[in-house]
Amino acid sequence: MIKTNELTKIFRTEEVETTALSKVNLDIKEGEYVAVMGPSGCGKSTLLNILGLLDNPSSGSYVFNGTEVANLKERERTIFRKGNIGFVFQSFNLIDELTVHENVELPLIYLKLSSSQRKKMVESVLERMKIAHRAKHFPQQLSGGQQQRVAIARAVVANPKLILADEPTGNLDSKNGLEVINLLSDLNKEGTTIVMVTHSERDAGYAHRVINLFDGHIVAEK
Repeated sequence: MIKTNELTKIFRTEEVETTALSKVNLDIKEGEYVAVMGPSGCGKSTLLNILGLLDNPSSGSYVFNGTEVANLKERERTIFRKGNIGFVFQSFNLIDELTVHENVELPLIYLKLSSSQRKKMVESVLERMKIAHRAKHFPQQLSGGQQQRVAIARAVVANPKLILADEPTGNLDSKNGLEVINLLSDLNKEGTTIVMVTHSERDAGYAHRVINLFDGHIVAEK
């Protein structure tokens, strides 16, 4: 499903050049659950941003389901991302001015689905995430665990092929964090491919495979 070849990302300023990723080779099969670990600043989030088409590599190739996507133009990248990839972030990234229902509905609006289709899909995923009773509430009225459930609902509502999760339990206590990891694990068991950045050995234990990064390089896989 995902194949990268010598994926490299270099950030440049007038005086400084920093290599965030160096010749990273990945091969992730459809339905896999992969955890990416490593110390802060090792390139984990940079890798996730490139896999999620939020950024382009400086060099190397990135093939997603047979399509070379590494150097798509911005508009092409956006269209491809919205049709294939869902995101879950540590900070939830919900819009405070929108209700739970409206936050989850956003990806469907971008896909230009009808209002009746959107309503049915949002209600279904909120039920699945056990947060339907909060549909008319705003994010600030929810606990951290509830906000992350909403964020996961938004990520999966359009049935993406890939979910990218960046420290999804980082702002949660142990109980809520475990519930979120169990939700992601259930989605994976149903066939969704997941790539998760984490510092948590517990969370990584749910993955099929753990990739360790250090200084922009893959240094171990297990």
